[in-house]
Amino acid sequence: MIEQFTATKRLTRERCDEAMAFIRQQIDRNLETFVNTFPAECSTNQVYEQVGNVAWTPGFWTGMLWLAFEVTGDEKYRLAAENQLPSYRQRVDEKRYTETHDLGFLYTLSCVSAYKLTGNEDAKQLALEAADLLYERYLEKAGIIQAWGNLKDPKQQGRMIIDCLMNLPLLYWASEVTGDQKYYDAAASHVRQSAKYLIREDASSFHTFYMDTETGEPKYGRTAQGYADDSCWSRGQAWGIYGFPLSYRYTGDGELIELTTKLANYFLDRLPEDLVCYWDLIFTDGPEERDSSAAAIAVCGLLETAKHLPLTDPTRRRYENAALSILDSLILHYMARDVPESNGILLHAVYGKPNGTGIDECCIWGDYYFYEALVRVTRDWKLYW
Repeated sequence: MIEQFTATKRLTRERCDEAMAFIRQQIDRNLETFVNTFPAECSTNQVYEQVGNVAWTPGFWTGMLWLAFEVTGDEKYRLAAENQLPSYRQRVDEKRYTETHDLGFLYTLSCVSAYKLTGNEDAKQLALEAADLLYERYLEKAGIIQAWGNLKDPKQQGRMIIDCLMNLPLLYWASEVTGDQKYYDAAASHVRQSAKYLIREDASSFHTFYMDTETGEPKYGRTAQGYADDSCWSRGQAWGIYGFPLSYRYTGDGELIELTTKLANYFLDRLPEDLVCYWDLIFTDGPEERDSSAAAIAVCGLLETAKHLPLTDPTRRRYENAALSILDSLILHYMARDVPESNGILLHAVYGKPNGTGIDECCIWGDYYFYEALVRVTRDWKLYW
């Protein structure tokens, strides 16, 4: 564990408030642009273009609107978020771009949040229908939720990816509100298989792993967005650091917290001097790009993990300090304050380096998790997840 995390980081409330004020400024700037549209997954020259409710990322924009409403109480953010719900309804009704595990990202941040904050019954029903579509992707023999594509597509069949850990809360929540155990069982099975096969012996992670859908036997690990099949993609490791403790909240399985500490230590031990990770943890210095979005996700995960460790456990304080230190670096060095043309929040993120997508740009999930991290450290926040 890096020694500097044993000392308390002096991240001030004033600095956090200033960062959140900038975030609201950017949200306000974007309110008229993204009314019936959404920011693209990543910016182009630091500017988000408009897209429809497609791909996996619209929920991050809607989620930021709900965070802004929760923080400020300003009705304009609630109305803006609710105005987008019909597009989520259309997506489910028409089954457009629903052959994906990312339904959790989409409907937890747009609809479960709406229900938790305002009691919106239509949003609750929509989230449950999305949970049904996600449950359809559960492959019982393999014990996993298939990531992408048609369930009969041999190229995608039996593939799970570490990102899916963040989609499981939609299923746990559906089980809680309906009383139907099947959602919980599918999510709990998937997290067990993820822990068993996505995490290597040294606590690094595969991005994706294939299971035999007929026998349930493991096949092999691959990367999609990391440097190599045997390297450790930074954002994937961050998804694990956040995703496993989210499942712990619902299952109470202490092994998930123990595993998360190993993932977190691996991540923290490979950070560069300014504590914002490179896009793959195989890099610890040099000219490769950073991924500020992975750093923001990891901050949320470290804060969540710390909450579930005993008060007397020194690891708890180290993770809190590490989270505050990374967050402080993001505030000081990675915000778009000095790029007036940008409508994003966090600079220097990477979407997919191997395919040349969103390199050194803003990524909408990075913006969301940065805001969530700030909300976490400034108030007693009740999770949407």
